[in-house]
Amino acid sequence: AACWSHARRKVLEGRSSHPHQASVLLALIRELYDIEDRGKGLAPEERVALRQRESVPVLARIRTALDNEARAPVLPKSVFAEAVSYLRNHWDALHVFTRDGRLPIDNNEVEQLMKQVALGRKNWLFVGSVEAGVRAATLLTIVSTAVRNDLDVWAYVKDVLDHLLAGSTDYESLRADVWKESHPEAIRQYRADERRDAADRQRFQRAYRRLTNQSEES
Repeated sequence: AACWSHARRKVLEGRSSHPHQASVLLALIRELYDIEDRGKGLAPEERVALRQRESVPVLARIRTALDNEARAPVLPKSVFAEAVSYLRNHWDALHVFTRDGRLPIDNNEVEQLMKQVALGRKNWLFVGSVEAGVRAATLLTIVSTAVRNDLDVWAYVKDVLDHLLAGSTDYESLRADVWKESHPEAIRQYRADERRDAADRQRFQRAYRRLTNQSEES
């Protein structure tokens, strides 16, 4: 599966040289994300049905625009031409999300997690040995999982290490998503609230944009 956020970024970079053509593609990609926004709370089966019903026709319009641009007088070495080529070359992979409701339209969440690695890259440049690098990566994975589950990282890691050092092999109960159920006091609710508020703002903006577009069309 390919990432629509990457595809959009490449089109956005080509907007300076081909503003009209890029704006058309960006508007269509925005429609895909508006559909995704409405499908976030659905079950995978319902989400894939929504994508088949609404996203696939939008993708067909994007393909038509790409075919038109392929025949248009666009300099082959321009940034916009590279964006069009990227979309055409990854077209099948960019369709995969429409066939599986479990798949996201992009991998933004994964990339955001990778920032944790990038921010500390210099600190981990010299870890002493390959084995130390593996241990550091394992610990970082545990910490990252705790963050994703809105946990107090110190409380979670300490409790996990205490259980392991005591000889516990009940690894299932030490998983972050399971552990949080029995340790509600360690949940940092403000993180979930901040994430929810940001998602609500984004949904409101997209809903407002849809209503505005509908008013202009009517």
